[in-house]
Amino acid sequence: MLAATVLGSGMAFLDSTVVTVALPAIEQELDTGLAGQQWIVNGYMITLSSLILLSGSLADRFGRVRLFMAGIAVFAVASALCSMAPTLELLVAGRVAQGVGGALLTPGSLAILQAGFREDDRARAIGAWSGLTGVASAVGPFVGGWLVQIGDWRLIFLINLPLAAVVLAIAWFKVPESRDPSAPQNLDYGGALLGVVALGGITYALIQWGAVGATPAVLVGAGVGVVALVVFLVVEARRRAPMLPPSIFRSVPFSVTNAATVMIYAALGTLLFLLVIHLQEVGGFSPVAAGAASLPLTVLMLLLSARSGDLASKIGPRPQLIGGPLLLAAGLVYLSRMPTDPGYLVDVFPGILLVAMGMSATVLASAAQRHAGLASGVNNTFARGAQMIGVAAVPALAGIGGGSGGQAGASALAQGFGPAMLILAGLAVVAALCAVALPRGRMPEAREAAERGTAPEEAPVAEPENEEHGPFFCGVSGPPMRSCPGSSAGGEEEGPAAGDGR
Repeated sequence: MLAATVLGSGMAFLDSTVVTVALPAIEQELDTGLAGQQWIVNGYMITLSSLILLSGSLADRFGRVRLFMAGIAVFAVASALCSMAPTLELLVAGRVAQGVGGALLTPGSLAILQAGFREDDRARAIGAWSGLTGVASAVGPFVGGWLVQIGDWRLIFLINLPLAAVVLAIAWFKVPESRDPSAPQNLDYGGALLGVVALGGITYALIQWGAVGATPAVLVGAGVGVVALVVFLVVEARRRAPMLPPSIFRSVPFSVTNAATVMIYAALGTLLFLLVIHLQEVGGFSPVAAGAASLPLTVLMLLLSARSGDLASKIGPRPQLIGGPLLLAAGLVYLSRMPTDPGYLVDVFPGILLVAMGMSATVLASAAQRHAGLASGVNNTFARGAQMIGVAAVPALAGIGGGSGGQAGASALAQGFGPAMLILAGLAVVAALCAVALPRGRMPEAREAAERGTAPEEAPVAEPENEEHGPFFCGVSGPPMRSCPGSSAGGEEEGPAAGDGR
């Protein structure tokens, strides 16, 4: 069970990092320009961020293992399509399909562990899952850069096929099925479709605006995206069982944390996108060296995860959620001064180190506000959507021409990289200002746990109240006390998982 979930999630994490390293090589072969590179990244994010909430409900209703396997299969087929794509359009279509597969398999991974392991073993299983998928993210840049250097960028997609075959075989023969009998029968398909249209229209407008300016097609795309977003909000407010209940935002800490999440992940996602391209196309770094440049970010977050989380449970997340983004901003300001011929130890590493320290404090301190269940899905959706919007909008705001490629594109990137980093630093400062609105001291669930003499991670955590289902509670490391709408973490197991001690 652990092998299947780690390999499945790791495949998605690995793909997201290796693709970024390969973007310059793809640009050379397919003549994509920066706009094409933005679409290769954001095509995946559009469907992933739009469908991940619906996917949790689908898994609860139809079976978590079944949906997990479907996601793996879709991801593998889409990867094969990407590896054979002769044009940018087909490559982006494959990336969009990969996003669908990623949305189907991502919620299922954690849900399978929650349902399949007994309570005494569950925390260790989830910890192993988290650490090993983190390792997949860390080795991604090395793998991607190495495959690009020794062969072809198409190999980065082909490596998913044997991994998918192994995961499907394990899941089919060894992983027991589970579902939530109380899951809603009328799922919010309309909301998911409107989300795809809204994000797709807005992303199209932002990317093409940077490439060709405010043409009629760009204005139409923006209009379609905005109208779809407004209709989405209206539909969600009126549905009996919405994918995104507006009532969850009545919780001030929850809303503030998500606002900070949007700013932080827009900054981080855009940084990683522009940095890898800049180091290769402007700085002359090899694909392996450019991919390894951000390695301290992943390593430091893995090393500091336990200590940062423990500190947040004792003093509350507010200090770290203020200080972390400010460190992130300092790192981005440092990177904004990068010359056209950067040396890694002097011009890159100090900035990346500051970014890594800021992200370690920020992401892990806010974990108390991203519990299993609906709140976790919403935060995940916002984080990925923010990365997508950042990658689409910031290059245009910094004056980096989206349609330019080759020498002209490298020149524009060299001139616009510094302003782009300063824009991202501004987003990080806004995230710190958002955190000022959080209450001082420990969050209520941590104080209650301290009074009972239990660790905060063992205590049930109150989620925002949902009008349809009333208050619901999801354990951070244990099963939900009630089924969480839109969640894959709770519910009852059936078959072997119900009583065989797994």
